[in-house]
Amino acid sequence: TVDDLTEASSDYAANSWVTWFLSTKGNEYFCEVDEDYILDRFNLTGLNAEVQHYPQALDLITDSLEDDLSDSIRDSVEAQAKLLYGLVHARYIITTRGLAKMLEKYKRADFGRCPRVLCYQQPLLPVGLSDNPFQKAVKLFCPRCEDIYSPKSSRHGTIDGAFFGSTFPHMLFMVYPNVLPSKSPASQSPFLLNSS
Repeated sequence: TVDDLTEASSDYAANSWVTWFLSTKGNEYFCEVDEDYILDRFNLTGLNAEVQHYPQALDLITDSLEDDLSDSIRDSVEAQAKLLYGLVHARYIITTRGLAKMLEKYKRADFGRCPRVLCYQQPLLPVGLSDNPFQKAVKLFCPRCEDIYSPKSSRHGTIDGAFFGSTFPHMLFMVYPNVLPSKSPASQSPFLLNSS
C-alpha cells in the first residue's frame, strides 16, 4: 500500500548515511544535498582524483555500499566519504536548490551571529578561504561589517572551509539581494533617535 511505501521510504531516509552525517554534532553548518544531485556524474567531475577509495565512498554516501570492508579499510572509506560529501556540498550550495536551503539556515542564524555590537546580531554565513581541501578551516562572514570570524565552537572550527567554497556568501547575495543587510548602522539601531 501507499502507507507502507511512505513508511519504508521514511525508514530509509532515517537510516541513510546523509541523515546520519547531518545529525552528527559539529555538522550543523551543512545542508542536505539532494540525492539526485549526488547521483549525477556531471556534478562529481574531477572528485575521483581528490578522494581515495572514491567508488566505495560514493557508494557509502548513496547507501549502496554492498562490500564487506575490513575494519582498516572501512575507517578510511568513511573518512573519504565525509571528504566527498563536503566537496559535493560546496558545489551544491551554489545551485538554485542549494542556495535556497542555505538561505533558510541563514535566516534562522544557524551559523551564528556577528559579535560586533554595531552589527546588531547580524546572521553570519560560512565561507572558505580556499577552495582546496586541507588548507583552511571554515570561517564565518558578516555581510554587514564584511569581516570574517572563526566559529565559536571548536567542533565547527575544524570543518574544512573548502566544503563551503570561497564564493558562497557572494553567490547567495547575488541571487537574493533583498537579504543583504544595510551597511548603515543608524538605519538598523532601535536606540538612535531622530536628531531633527
